Amino acid sequence: MAVYDCRLRPKANDKPSVGRIRFFTYAQYLDSFEEINNIFSKESVLRGSFDRFAESEKLKLGTAEVDAEFLREIESWREVLAKDIAMKNQKLSIRELNYAVQLTIDRIIFLRMCEDRGIEKYGQIQNLLNGTNTYRRLREIFYHADDKYNSGLFDFKTDQLAPELKIDDKALKDIFQNLYYPESPYEFSVLGADILGHVYEQFLGKVIRLTEGHRAKVEEKPEVRKAGGVYYTPTYIVEYIVKNTVGKLCEGKTPRQISSLRILDPACGSGSFLLGAYQYLLDYHRDWHEKDGSGKHTQEIYQGYGGQWHLTTREKKRILLNNIYGVDIDPQAVEVTKLSLLLKVMEGENQDTLERQMKLFRERALPDLGSNIKCGNSLIGPDFYSVGAGNHLPGLSVGAGHVPPSLNEEDVYRINTFDWEKEFPEIMKRGGFDAVIGNPPYVRSITLKKTNPLLWEFCRSQYRAASAREWDIYLVFVEKGLRLLKGSGKPGYILPNKFLNSQVGENLRAILSEGKHLEKLVHFGGLQIFQGATTYTCLLFLDREGKKQAKISRYVGPLNESVTLDSLPEKSPDLWTTSEISAKNFSPAPWEFSASGGVIEKLRRWPALSNIAQIFKGTGTNADRVYLVEDRGRERGLIRIYSAENDAEYLLEPTFLRTCLRGRSIGRYELLDPELLLIVPYEIIGGRHVLVPQKKLYDLAPRTLGYLKECKPRLDEREKGRFKGENWYCYGRPQNMNQFVVPEKIVLPDVTNRGHRLV
Repeated sequence: MAVYDCRLRPKANDKPSVGRIRFFTYAQYLDSFEEINNIFSKESVLRGSFDRFAESEKLKLGTAEVDAEFLREIESWREVLAKDIAMKNQKLSIRELNYAVQLTIDRIIFLRMCEDRGIEKYGQIQNLLNGTNTYRRLREIFYHADDKYNSGLFDFKTDQLAPELKIDDKALKDIFQNLYYPESPYEFSVLGADILGHVYEQFLGKVIRLTEGHRAKVEEKPEVRKAGGVYYTPTYIVEYIVKNTVGKLCEGKTPRQISSLRILDPACGSGSFLLGAYQYLLDYHRDWHEKDGSGKHTQEIYQGYGGQWHLTTREKKRILLNNIYGVDIDPQAVEVTKLSLLLKVMEGENQDTLERQMKLFRERALPDLGSNIKCGNSLIGPDFYSVGAGNHLPGLSVGAGHVPPSLNEEDVYRINTFDWEKEFPEIMKRGGFDAVIGNPPYVRSITLKKTNPLLWEFCRSQYRAASAREWDIYLVFVEKGLRLLKGSGKPGYILPNKFLNSQVGENLRAILSEGKHLEKLVHFGGLQIFQGATTYTCLLFLDREGKKQAKISRYVGPLNESVTLDSLPEKSPDLWTTSEISAKNFSPAPWEFSASGGVIEKLRRWPALSNIAQIFKGTGTNADRVYLVEDRGRERGLIRIYSAENDAEYLLEPTFLRTCLRGRSIGRYELLDPELLLIVPYEIIGGRHVLVPQKKLYDLAPRTLGYLKECKPRLDEREKGRFKGENWYCYGRPQNMNQFVVPEKIVLPDVTNRGHRLV
């Protein structure tokens, strides 16, 4: 018995021992039985022992996850295709280039996975390595796939762009070369839709830009860079949210009754929540048919290899088209969601089962998801351009549905209004969706105002949750979700828990408390859910009709353990406090929960921090990657710094460099980021901080000015060029700079799970 860690990338010349972490000969079985049983038996696996074993081996060996490896792979494909297509197709716009590259990659991945599953002829893409006219021959394979699958992925009536593309043979062959053994380390038949979704979530965090010479450049999206990366919702969180929303709606129902359920993710991203909901429905239907008697349901279920029961492809298609709906503002995300769902339909199928069902039902293999997964801004309807709703926006008071002349094509594309009544007419006539689930984007209002001022202004006027002085876009998604639900609908989200007790969430708390919408709250406290990110989260479950009681579960276990499925309330009640709170106890005031689960009224009677300290909002540069630099030591009276913006080191004068802190720099008893410096091109005159004139800056610190000039293109981009001109190197928000020279301070991160004090 040999156990291999398949997260380690294999190489063609590896010895059999590479990646092997356990090895038992028959002579060792008796002596090793306890270890084998405790890790690999069915009962142990169900208890999570194998997951813990795999995690411990990963930490010990430092192996790379399959998704991280595959992400690097397809990112290299994007780089190759983007550069080649941009060079050979000079008339393409940025959007067309992104579309062409994305769709080409999606189609190749889909067909390659079908090959390893025996649905497509193995090696058909590999055969393109021989000969010329590679893209023309690849396109023929795409046309054949359109006839076979009837999927929007290969719809050339809609896609008028791909047939006209010119792609160099070498660019495609470089990709195809790494798709097959021995160069390829992947067994595509078991590369699940969830892994692919994880990969694509990261993949979508970057976008292709075009330089002035029509050269392609791949870079992080501004909002992703601002957030510090893309963080994928763990599968166990998705499953828990689905179980407590979709699962409750399915309880005791027959497949026929479930067919009327409509499940929505209004910011679907790569589709992880829709995949989770779809998987739950597939399992529920299979189990119901098996229990009810397979002989009555030959068109829905069949017995496959090993005596296991499976849903037919036709039944899987029916469930998908009936029940699963998604919207995203990013057209690439929409295509990825469709791809992930289509691959889920194909799971467990092979050429024989597929052809048998295609002949039996006289229909092609896959559904077209164009009516289910759509592109648009979930928060902005067509009233954005109408009389009345547009009055709050300068230049938008025009006839209904007409775009004002003050907006250019790029503005309209970025706004991307979405008409729910028009796009999902039958659902909205019935009153709305039955479940709204997901992990909505987290974007603070101050950031949104800079990056998308039209959306910021519209949300402030149309959503109560956004009418406060400060707010976050995820609050608006919760309010929108309630509006999109039927009377009996159930929403479930993973969100930052900051809204529970901060001013930011006051208006949403008012909405939830007035409607008695809160059904269940799972509060993770300081436990970190997203790998690599410090984000304090909770799971929020609501009820459209209202509830008399709300169940509150708060994590009180250790913070140094990795989160697993066992860490959720029903699995590990000893790690949680759970209580029922009457709906009448909730109000717009902060929701504070004690260890026993009750609302802490006493805390509200304590004096506010503002009684003993002056609270102020700090300075903002609007370009932290330029001004925040890393101290890498002294050299000849200068300071060697590292700039993340340019990914390079510089020697700068110490004159305008100051030590500084950011939220993640502050530990409970120590500073965790002592090497951080801030370039401060300001001087104190008459008790006020004033921008140092450029001539004086050159005289005192020519190297610093030179560095800032090198970064000038980035600085000029801030707030659509607002700071261009004589003061181009100023801060975006230079307020309260005098407060930083005060000798005594209480310093804390903007979000924290415990007290921090540094004097």
